[in-house]
Amino acid sequence: MLSDRIAFCEADGMKMLESIALIDDAVVFIDPPYTAGGKRAGRRLYSHHEVDHERIFSILADTNADFLMTYDMAPEIVDLVHRHGFTAVRVAMKNSHHARLDELIVTRHRVF
Repeated sequence: MLSDRIAFCEADGMKMLESIALIDDAVVFIDPPYTAGGKRAGRRLYSHHEVDHERIFSILADTNADFLMTYDMAPEIVDLVHRHGFTAVRVAMKNSHHARLDELIVTRHRVF
């Protein structure tokens, strides 16, 4: 079982990401509110929706942690993926109204 190696934390996400640099063999799942590109879903759904997307990418780039991050298919996010040397794949999702939307799965290493 791996359950003893998994932790869920309700805390300041940026501070958690910064602390990951101190953990050997860390693997992180990140699903920030989708506010890039003027999206409103994150603002509508979450109390804490203001996100510094550049900082998320910079923090991850400065760690050795492996990660899987879901993100909105926004041009500025695609730019951040390229600037930080990460990889991303586009996946088709459906929203609550069953409309098809493209999202990104971003990783440090190609896994798909």
